[in-house]
Amino acid sequence: MTTETTQSSPQSLGSSAARNLATTTKTVPQMLGITPRYLLRALPWVDLEAGVYRVNRRRGFILGDGLISTYADATGASRVIAEDLRELAVLSQVDSPLLTALAGGFTEREVAPGELIADAGAPAGPLQVIAFGRAEKRAVGEYGEDALLAVLGDGDFFDATAWVAGTAMPYRVTAVSRCTVLSLDRRVLLELADREPALRAQLEAFGSAGDQQPADREHPIDLSSGHSGEPFLPETFVDYEESPREYELSIAQTVLKVHTRVSDIYNSQIDQVQAQVRLTTEALRERQEWEMLNHAEYGLLNNVAASQRVRTRTGAPTPDDMDELLARVWKQPAFFLAHPRAIAAFGRECTRRGVPPQIVELFGSPFLTWRGVPLLPSDKLDLKGSANSAPGTTNILLMRVGEDQQGVVGLRPAKIPDEVEPGLAVRPMGVDRQAITSYLVTSYFSAAALVDDAIAVLQNVEVSNYHDYS
Repeated sequence: MTTETTQSSPQSLGSSAARNLATTTKTVPQMLGITPRYLLRALPWVDLEAGVYRVNRRRGFILGDGLISTYADATGASRVIAEDLRELAVLSQVDSPLLTALAGGFTEREVAPGELIADAGAPAGPLQVIAFGRAEKRAVGEYGEDALLAVLGDGDFFDATAWVAGTAMPYRVTAVSRCTVLSLDRRVLLELADREPALRAQLEAFGSAGDQQPADREHPIDLSSGHSGEPFLPETFVDYEESPREYELSIAQTVLKVHTRVSDIYNSQIDQVQAQVRLTTEALRERQEWEMLNHAEYGLLNNVAASQRVRTRTGAPTPDDMDELLARVWKQPAFFLAHPRAIAAFGRECTRRGVPPQIVELFGSPFLTWRGVPLLPSDKLDLKGSANSAPGTTNILLMRVGEDQQGVVGLRPAKIPDEVEPGLAVRPMGVDRQAITSYLVTSYFSAAALVDDAIAVLQNVEVSNYHDYS
C-alpha cells in the first residue's frame, strides 16, 4: 500500500458524523433591540394603589410653553398660529377672531447670519417671531461689556413689553444662522384696539408693565423678617391648586401566541414559552422607556417648562451649554440623559477645550460625567436627520429625581394579577381551536415631574460637528 493511499483513507470517525451524537451548546434567543434602559433603572419608582397619581402643588400662575408656533401655508410662506398668540399675557383673554386678525398682520422676511434683527434703544418696533433659525439676544453689561442674555430659536418672540407699552427695545437681537422672521407692526395692534374696546381695555390694564410675568410664579406667602420691637406680623396662608394634575397609568400591551406543538415537544433545553415571553417583555420595556420620554401627554420631553428650556449656543453640546442646564436644575441634579451620539459630540467638545470629563462607574459600566453629574445614554431620545440628509439634532435632559427631592419619578401599580415583574403581567388566555395558546402581556407605567425645576432640556443639539486636532 502506498503512502498516498494511506493518507486518503479515514483512520477515525469524522467530525461531521460525530456531531450527530453530540449535545449542542445553545444560547437563549438574542435580540438586537435590547438596550440597558438606564432611565428605567435610574428613576425612583412610586407604587400606586389606585392607578392614579395626583400632584398637589402650591397655587401658581398659569403659563404656556413660551413659544409662538408657526406653519407653512400652501404657498410655502410662514404663518403664525393665531391661538398661540395667547402666550402674550396681554392677549391671553382676547377672543379668537381678534387673534386671527392679528395673526394675519404678520409679514415675513429672511435675515442673513450676522445681520441685526432688532437694535437696543430703538423706538418701539414690531413684535417679532423667529419661525426658523438661531439668534442671540445681547445687551451691554454692568461694566460696558457685551453680555449674552439668551439664545433664541424657532418659536421665540421679542419684545412683547416694548411692543405693548411702546417703549424702546431693551436689548439687541442678532442672527447667528439664516433666520426666517415674522413681524407684526405695533400700528396693527393699535388700530385693532381702536375698533375693539375689549382689546383697548387689556392694553390699558397692562400699561407700562407690558407682558412681564411675576418673578414668583406661585401665589405669594406674606412673611416678615429683620424687624424689631412688636410690629403686627403679616397674616398669610398657603394656597393650593384647585385642580391639581393627575397622572393615570399608561399601558403597553400585546398578545403573544405559541402553538402547543412547539411548547410540548420542542422545549428541551430551552423553554419555548419562557423564551417568547422574555423577548416580548424586553420589547415592551423598550417601548415603555420611549413613551416615558416622548409621549405627547406625560412624556418628560413634552413636560419641560418654558423657563427650563435651553438652546445650544453654537449647535454642538459644549461645556457652557451643560453648565447652563445645571444652572436650571441646580438643586441636587441626578443625571443627564442623552443620545449616545450626543454624548460623543459632547466628548469631542471637551477634548477640543482640553477639559476631558471625569469617569464614574454606575450599573457596572463607566460613564462620562460633567461637574460630577453622570451622562446616561438612551437611544429613545430621538435623533432627527441622518448622514444621508440633514446633520442630526437631538435633545439632552437633566433631571432631579425622587419624591423627597420634588423631582422626577416613575409610576407603576403596586400589584397586579399574574405579575412577573413590577408593573408587568403575563396572563394566560387559553388555547383556541387551532391549538394556539395565547398570553396577554401588559405593562403599566407613567412618569411625572413634581415641580417645574425638576427637569431641563438642551434643545437642538447637533451631533455631527467634528474638529481637526492636527
